[in-house]
Amino acid sequence: MEAVRPVGFVVRDARLRRGWSQTRLVSTLRRVAARHGQALPTDASVKRRLASWENGHSTPDEFYGSLLCEVFGLSATELGLSHLTGHDVALLDAVYPVGTDAAIATVDRLWRADLNGYEPLLRAEPSEPAWSDASLRWLVAPEASLPEPRSDQSPRVGLTDVAVVKATIDVFTRLDDQFGGGHARQSVIQYLSRDVVPLLTGHYTETVGRALFSTVAEAVLLAGWMSYDAGHHGLAQRYFLQALKLAQDSNDRRLAGSVLSAMSHQATFLGRYTHGATLARAALMGISGVATPTLLAQFHAMEARALARTGDCRATETALSEAARALDRADHEDEPEWITYFNDTELAAEAAHCFRDVRRAREAVASAENAMSGRHVRSDFFATMVLADAHLHAGDAEEACRVALDALDIGEQLKSARCVAYLSEFRRHLESLGRSATLRGFTEQAGGSRLWAATKRTAAA
Repeated sequence: MEAVRPVGFVVRDARLRRGWSQTRLVSTLRRVAARHGQALPTDASVKRRLASWENGHSTPDEFYGSLLCEVFGLSATELGLSHLTGHDVALLDAVYPVGTDAAIATVDRLWRADLNGYEPLLRAEPSEPAWSDASLRWLVAPEASLPEPRSDQSPRVGLTDVAVVKATIDVFTRLDDQFGGGHARQSVIQYLSRDVVPLLTGHYTETVGRALFSTVAEAVLLAGWMSYDAGHHGLAQRYFLQALKLAQDSNDRRLAGSVLSAMSHQATFLGRYTHGATLARAALMGISGVATPTLLAQFHAMEARALARTGDCRATETALSEAARALDRADHEDEPEWITYFNDTELAAEAAHCFRDVRRAREAVASAENAMSGRHVRSDFFATMVLADAHLHAGDAEEACRVALDALDIGEQLKSARCVAYLSEFRRHLESLGRSATLRGFTEQAGGSRLWAATKRTAAA
């Protein structure tokens, strides 16, 4: 086994590979610390610490260790700082933040731990009590005040800065849609950690602050969706919790409701159907005074998705009918920009999922065939796989396999644990029918697919 190199050697090698002097590294550490609203002692003091680390006389603590990881782009393990992971144990508690400052501090630490590859966090399971606690505390929370700037060195933030964050997150949203959450997730987290945290601790008016917190809440919500799609479910839940708090602090109840809807989606996916339905209902209740038709439609659809998994056909039909009636009243000019994606095609996709789950195969096929937009790669993959499942439930295994092969073509570019989960479910249903020429032919054709190969690894695990 290869010996673990002392952290000092790793730090020195990382510095020298970049051609940096100790003075250059100290300057870079100071700049990164300032981004996080932190001030370092004098250059001489930091240089003494650095010399002590590189000579093996001491080891960086959690604060300096996280800065070094960010500066060098290395994980804590790669830098020889795995002994510090115990200091991040508080991040494993999925709790709704008690205040705005706590939300900023927690999301900052989450981003850094995520970038540093903190394995207990990446492997964490979601907390069921956290779903209930978050929805209740959001529903009854008073309007929060924005934080005070932490230091005179904090940057001044204007609406232009907010617009830059929004435009950047829009780019990442398109990448997520086209290539899956596993594609650019780390890039999103790095951008938020390095460029957005300093804005949250900066100087801004109340108007700018509300806009900033709403935009950052959208960004953290995206981080949650991408983490969920990549299979990091506990981490995703923690991002959703922070997004909910930031949306509350921005007084954006519509966006906060959308965060609860995302939590509902995840809970249903993970088999916590009662929690999924409850979270969707909490979202509906929480935006009752500011609801728009499209938001109501999307939240009712999430409720239907959860109810369908329980097998409650009548309640599912009722929720879908409410969603359709709401969407008929929609006027996209009066809707938040981030919900305008939800249209008749998206509702058809949700209905297809529901009808498949309550074993109404004909309705599932009809809905899934109306759910292909040609614009959203991952959504089209899901709809196509639901169509394949629906044909399988209808007794047409040959057509099911043909459609599943279409899905594999659509999803070949996607890095998504959810896509693998859809395929794994289809594989179980198909194999339950026993060996057949149809099954053999399908597995031969699917054998070259990266996503199909991943279902084998999932089954082996």
